[in-house]
Amino acid sequence: MCPVSVIRHQKERRSKCSLTALEEREDITFYKANQGWSFDVTGFTVLALNAPELSVADAGRPLLLLDSTWRLLPQLQTHLYGCAVSRTLPAVDTAYPRVSKLTKDPFGGLASIEALYLAKLVLGERDDSLLESYYWREEFWDILRGKNLLA
Repeated sequence: MCPVSVIRHQKERRSKCSLTALEEREDITFYKANQGWSFDVTGFTVLALNAPELSVADAGRPLLLLDSTWRLLPQLQTHLYGCAVSRTLPAVDTAYPRVSKLTKDPFGGLASIEALYLAKLVLGERDDSLLESYYWREEFWDILRGKNLLA
């Protein structure tokens, strides 16, 4: 299993974060990107938009997920240095019913828990326990089935 690291923007509200239920898991390491903090992404697969699509060929590298609103994501990325492999996920709709008053979410912009689940699925490491506490789990699975990504 590939190790997973999550870097959370300092302004990300834990109460609204879809990953909060996973904070006690030993297979996921959480970091908070406070002022002056930095992270070496060398050797990681970083989930990003507008990159080659993630595939099973990417298995074996540690996975890095950036947990932030779309508006604050550029600020979070300034904390990263080194050479990572950027990958995007297959384009699927989110089941998370969010509405931003400031910006439009990009297509393929998933809730963090959905992105983590889909990444592990694509890498050949399906782990349904990731979605155990996710309220929109069934809806997300239906979306994935509709895209033939989940049996």
